[in-house]
Amino acid sequence: MAEIDTGEISLFYEQFGSGPDLLLIMGLGAPGNMWEPVLPYLTPHFRVTTFDNRGVGRSGCPEGPYTMAQMARDAIALLDALGIERTHVVGISMGGMIAQHLALEAPERVERLVLAATSAGGPQAVRPEPWVIELLTRPRAGKSSLELIREAAPILFAPGFIERHPEVLTEIARRNDERPTAPEGVQNQILAIVGHDVADRLREITAPTLVVTGDADVLVPPQNSAHLAAAIPGAQQLVLPGVAHGLLHEATERFAEAIRSFCLEGQLAEPSLASATEG
Repeated sequence: MAEIDTGEISLFYEQFGSGPDLLLIMGLGAPGNMWEPVLPYLTPHFRVTTFDNRGVGRSGCPEGPYTMAQMARDAIALLDALGIERTHVVGISMGGMIAQHLALEAPERVERLVLAATSAGGPQAVRPEPWVIELLTRPRAGKSSLELIREAAPILFAPGFIERHPEVLTEIARRNDERPTAPEGVQNQILAIVGHDVADRLREITAPTLVVTGDADVLVPPQNSAHLAAAIPGAQQLVLPGVAHGLLHEATERFAEAIRSFCLEGQLAEPSLASATEG
């Protein structure tokens, strides 16, 4: 556990394992310790760096609004401070949006890129249905981490998953409680998501790219991943059947193995899981 001061913000980060560098970028309102489920599968193969984005957990929470480009610059500043010239980059949900900006603004720093459960934004993006927005925007004040994650479960996990794995909610709540996040940090990140639009720049991404989605994702519908895979030159796409937005928890081993095989071997170890649009 450590911090770096970029001159603009303090960023909290952790490193695990050894090998080629792998930067993991987390999504909306979530601290870097949310990557814990995949670490046992990745740390034997990579030196993994996780961090709390601005506004979240133990990193600084400056006044907003935030932008994705700004958060990508935070990630680049972290790489600079750690002496990492080039790294594989994995971003999930909002973290995938940050990763897109990172790959566009500093292509020389990105070895391979994995974009999970994310979107290019802009007018072409497929938005969630109204019931999802209603759940997502309910008041948070006075609710415990466990209450909040239980309330959000229908938009994060496929039907029946939490009934089979109730411990997932407890673990997510524990990680949130370890690194509490101010409501204004989440709101500023939401403003960054609203302003995110790189749809017209996707063909500029030069890093070999894998796009991952669950076909039951109602928060970032899988059509968004199809658009990413079609627009990024040479991108591969992996569709996980019966998996929703919480693929980090619902398909932990499959997701981690896709990261490992794509980053180290340049191909998916489980081609039967890939969609017909892979190419």
